[in-house]
Amino acid sequence: MMKIDIVTVFPRMFEGFLGESMVSRAVRMGKAEIAVRNLRDYSADRRRRVDDKPFSGGPGMLMTPQPWFSAVEACLAEGEVPSAGGATRVVMLTPAGMPYGQRKAEEFAACGHLVFICGHYEGIDARVNTLVTDFVSMGDFVLTGGEIPAAAVVDSVVRLLPGVLGGGEEATANESFNADGLLEAPQYTHPPEFRGMKVPEVLLSGDHAKIGAWKKRAALDFTRKMRPDLLGGDGKAAGK
Repeated sequence: MMKIDIVTVFPRMFEGFLGESMVSRAVRMGKAEIAVRNLRDYSADRRRRVDDKPFSGGPGMLMTPQPWFSAVEACLAEGEVPSAGGATRVVMLTPAGMPYGQRKAEEFAACGHLVFICGHYEGIDARVNTLVTDFVSMGDFVLTGGEIPAAAVVDSVVRLLPGVLGGGEEATANESFNADGLLEAPQYTHPPEFRGMKVPEVLLSGDHAKIGAWKKRAALDFTRKMRPDLLGGDGKAAGK
């Protein structure tokens, strides 16, 4: 079982997300245990304040270090779930982090305990960085807080836990950004023809060898069209 702690000043933002789809399924199956912790519960301030004016001046309020240290240390003190084999990682969602991708999702999925730091307001006191093992960015843009990125990362990780998706290893083997680094080939279902657009004949042939070869070519063509940045100068997936 994987243990996940999410520390935030807006815990209600996760209510709908955690109660639906694969994340909820993973919890029901006993594959993941997810706790959303209100940062204010760890504030030593009698008014439960978690922010203050930055010493450097300027607009906005900066999140103070004490509540974060207390919250993260409380998460770490509980330790990993006994059946989990991986290490604990403390993840801060920040535009300054490394771009998040499928390899990092796979890395996190092998961990036993993930603690997510969801910043808000003008940011977090830099001393909190000493608690963090991984700084993660969802892209070169700024959001009002780390809650939405944290939800995205949790979803991407939980769906990789064995048995959550169903269908065994094949459920994720041919997805986009898998081992070959390509996007997944286009897929089709019924009807065979819709508004003059036909499903490629090879997919209706029942010839698995030909279908497999078509999917490989189609994945490369689709990647070249949609995400040429994923391909190296030789037209193959970068790093391949």
